[in-house]
Amino acid sequence: MNRMLMTATRSPALAAFVSLLEHIRPAVSTRFHVLTYHRVDEVHAHPERSPALLSATPAEFEQQMRYLSACCQVISSADLVQIVEAGRPLPPRTVLITFDDAYTCFAEHAFPIMQRYGLPVTLFVPTAFPDQPERIFWWDQLYHAIFTTRCQCVQTPVGELQLELPAQRRQAFKMLREYVKSQPHERAMQWVSELVTALDVAPLNQGAVLSWAQLRALAKAGVTLCPHTRTHPLLNRISAEAACAEAVGALRDLELQIGSTLPVIAYPGGGISEAVTQVLRQEGFVLGYTTQRGSNDVRTLDNLQIRRINIGRSTSLTALRAQLL
Repeated sequence: MNRMLMTATRSPALAAFVSLLEHIRPAVSTRFHVLTYHRVDEVHAHPERSPALLSATPAEFEQQMRYLSACCQVISSADLVQIVEAGRPLPPRTVLITFDDAYTCFAEHAFPIMQRYGLPVTLFVPTAFPDQPERIFWWDQLYHAIFTTRCQCVQTPVGELQLELPAQRRQAFKMLREYVKSQPHERAMQWVSELVTALDVAPLNQGAVLSWAQLRALAKAGVTLCPHTRTHPLLNRISAEAACAEAVGALRDLELQIGSTLPVIAYPGGGISEAVTQVLRQEGFVLGYTTQRGSNDVRTLDNLQIRRINIGRSTSLTALRAQLL
C-alpha cells in the first residue's frame, strides 16, 4: 500500500493537476500550515531506529525546502507569536517548519539545507535526553527488539505475535506501538523494558538526541529551540500536574542551557487533553503544536491546539504541495 501511494503521488499527471490548482486557487491570508519533520537521513543510515519517523532523505528534503523557499512565505514561531498577539493578517501561503525529538541528523543533514535556503525552523527538544546516551526513545527500543530478536513468537497483551517473517515483525511492531500509546505512561515504559528483556536482545546504548553543546551551537546559528517536555510522555497518559511539570521543567532546562526561550510546546505524540491545555495556558505557554492534521485559521485559532501536517517518506513533493492547498 505504501509503495502504491508513493507511486501515485509521484505521477506526472497529479503534479500537473496540483500545478493547475496552485495557479487558479487564491492564497488565503488568514490561514497557515505547519509542517512536522522528525528524521532527515539516508534510508539505511540507522537500521536500529524505527523507520516510521524517517521523514525524508536529504535529497528529498532539499527538494521540499527549495519549493518552500520559492513558493511559500516561511515564518518562525516567534513571527507567529507576534502575528497572533497583534491580530494582524498573515502573509499569503504562510508555512512554519518544525522538527520534533532533536535527533542528531537534524544538525547533520536538515539544518545545513535550511541554512542554504535561509529558512527558519523550530526544533522541539525533549530536555532529559541530551548528554544522556542511556536514554533511548521507547519506539526505537521496541523496533530494535522486535527486529533483532531470534524469537519466533512472543506473548503480548494483544495476543501471541508471530515473528518468523519480516512482514510479521512489521505488523507486530505496529500493533505493539499502538498498545504502548494506549497505556498510562509509567506502566507502558515498564512494559517496553520487560519486553526487551523477554526478547533477549542487546539493548541500544547509543543516544539519538543532540548534545547540549550541539543545541547551543544551533541556537546561536538561528534555530528556535522549544520544549518537547523532559522525558517525552504522552501528556494525556499522565496527570495534569505531571504534564505541567514536564512542560515547565523542559522550558526551564532550555532557559538554563541556552538562555531566553519561547513559551511554545509541541505535545509528544500528540497526547493532549483539555486539562493539559488549561494548565499550560495558566503557566504562560502561548503556542502549542499538536499532531492533528490540518491547516489553521488565525480568526478561529486555539493557540494551544495548532494543527500540523506530518511529513513522511510517502510525502512526495507533489503530495506536500497538494496538502498546502
